[in-house]
Amino acid sequence: MQRFNQYEPFNVFRFEVTEWPYPLHNHSYFEIIFIEKGQGIHCLNEHQFTYQEGDVFLLRPQDYHIFAIASSTQFCYLRFTESFFQNNQEPHWQQTIDYLFNTPYHIHGSLVKMEEEKKRLHGLLAVLIHEYEHRQKPFAENILTYIMRSVLSLLARNIFEQSFLTEKETPKRSHLLDSILVYVRQHIYSPEKLRMEQLADHLHYSANYLSIFFKRQMGESLQQYILRYKLKLVESRLVYSDWSISQIAFELGFSDESHLNKLFKKYYQYTPGDFRKRMIESKTTAALKDFA
Repeated sequence: MQRFNQYEPFNVFRFEVTEWPYPLHNHSYFEIIFIEKGQGIHCLNEHQFTYQEGDVFLLRPQDYHIFAIASSTQFCYLRFTESFFQNNQEPHWQQTIDYLFNTPYHIHGSLVKMEEEKKRLHGLLAVLIHEYEHRQKPFAENILTYIMRSVLSLLARNIFEQSFLTEKETPKRSHLLDSILVYVRQHIYSPEKLRMEQLADHLHYSANYLSIFFKRQMGESLQQYILRYKLKLVESRLVYSDWSISQIAFELGFSDESHLNKLFKKYYQYTPGDFRKRMIESKTTAALKDFA
């Protein structure tokens, strides 16, 4: 499979085609894809979705995709690397990033369903394109950064609201597991809400029934799942932020840095510090190969 690389932190790529010119591929960067006009099919990982004007897709580096175009389509790609997220110490922003890149939204197609939200996002896109095309002007970089943060925050909100509606509309017994997983993702930063008693009260089941049901379906206890999910968020912080290990431990509810080190090494075979170092080294090696 072909892999496309990018070394600048951010760029905008806009084009119109009647036939898709690229093979199935993934990237070394993130992409937000806006469909400005046209129709067709988007094949993303193992899923296929019809697309139309106004749709928005978000791809992570591990995602692979290809388009089949039915009518002439104008795409606008916002492409950015993990360095875009670094050097930012705001907890709420990091939580937004965690939510975006650790929620399985890719099985639902376009991230935005409501027409009002589509118009709002495409309005931001128009301003962003203008600033990008005139980025030599004073303060353009600041404006681009804050518009991108607004775009990502709106996408996160749409994902959250869609998952909440799905949870409310889902038949309780046939999709109970999905309801539990949605609840955990929505409350991962609120430890008091992750107790089995709170979950049972929310879903109107007994705590004992939910405990047995979850273990049977997932092959692990709810607390084990929550721990592994938190460690996945730790991994994201290590890769996409420059937060210290102690900051990450505090934010995600570990008792201290030593506690996090012990648990992370148990599941990843490396301490958080060693893991971050290896990720940096692997990216440097890959970049050198591309330039060789």
